[in-house]
Amino acid sequence: MSAPAFPAQPLDEKPSLIGLSREELGEALASVGVEKRQIKMRVAQLWHWLYVRGVADFAQMANVSRDLREKLSAAFTIARPEIVTEQVSVDGTRKWVLRFPAKGAGRPVEIETVYIPEEGRGTLCVSSQVGCTLTCTFCHTGTQRLVRNLTADEIVGQVLLARDRLGDFPDAATPAGAIVPSEGRLVTNVVMMGMGEPLYNFDAVKAALAVVSDGEGLALSKRRITLSTSGVVPMIEKAGEEMGVMLAISLHAVNDTLRDELVPINKKYPLKALLDACRAYPGLSNARRITFEYVMLKGVNDSLEDARQLVQVLRGIPAKINLIPFNPWPGSAYECSDWDQIERFADLVNQAGYASPIRTPRGRDIFAACGQLKSESERMRKKDRDSLEAARVTELAAG
Repeated sequence: MSAPAFPAQPLDEKPSLIGLSREELGEALASVGVEKRQIKMRVAQLWHWLYVRGVADFAQMANVSRDLREKLSAAFTIARPEIVTEQVSVDGTRKWVLRFPAKGAGRPVEIETVYIPEEGRGTLCVSSQVGCTLTCTFCHTGTQRLVRNLTADEIVGQVLLARDRLGDFPDAATPAGAIVPSEGRLVTNVVMMGMGEPLYNFDAVKAALAVVSDGEGLALSKRRITLSTSGVVPMIEKAGEEMGVMLAISLHAVNDTLRDELVPINKKYPLKALLDACRAYPGLSNARRITFEYVMLKGVNDSLEDARQLVQVLRGIPAKINLIPFNPWPGSAYECSDWDQIERFADLVNQAGYASPIRTPRGRDIFAACGQLKSESERMRKKDRDSLEAARVTELAAG
């Protein structure tokens, strides 16, 4: 079902303070005249209001002087992303279509963010790009051309928006009838598994996850943050060293021939190189296993021989294998494996000593399930961008 429509709001083009490091926040304060000796204290105040209290309006920062609040409001924004639609699945999954300013793409862009409630946990699936370059054949997002990378504030903004809408900040109310964990925090886990390839937007994702995991703010443990990659091999070790979050690999095939078809980046970084990078992932241990995601495609990669080979190729890697029933989307060329075949596959992998949970399909009725995300944003042709810009200039001149 759909939540009520949201009124369109003007997109604020002032720079955002969301997603900045403490050092960058200090530089922003200095730019509006805050004295050097006060900056550390002011940074701590703002950090608390933004990430502990979750305010989206400078006027709510009660212990910040009115003069400073006015200066900050004139120069910066802390507004949330614009909600285009909010849909709630019959199983409680929530999907937001969010709109961001153009930032070079020619017009405002839209992405999707999904919240998945489960017993004892609430997982937020966050996007890192508008569209994707990888064209994985089973993934709906892969049919949308890359428009642009999201910025750190746009990535953190998805987390703040979700916590707002769920009532997950102090003194906030959870929506009536919402399916959420029965106690504790409502957003307990963040997975970089939404639209885009996170490792092709490394710097922004790194900055955003540093804010999300900061112990004095949003304070999500790095063990509750998972970054999923289709296999950008040169960036995997760097991600482990500089982000330190949990790693998931979008695997889906046990040989190069099939993976070349399903996950075309495999032609550049084949299985051996990918698995060698996984074995070298910093901090890898039985307590910090890599998750391998494996979508179950009927008659394509779901035979028991595939299961045996999967166990073989992952030999020696502390791992969990997530089996994902294929989520259909309009125009897809694949079918989901029969359920009893998925269970036979899982049993064989389990018998080899690997945890292999079958991921329960969530949010299928609102196209919020794994592999179904896609926004309407497409990159504009130069001619269209120039035409739009000319119209804006004319409108400003007339005003």
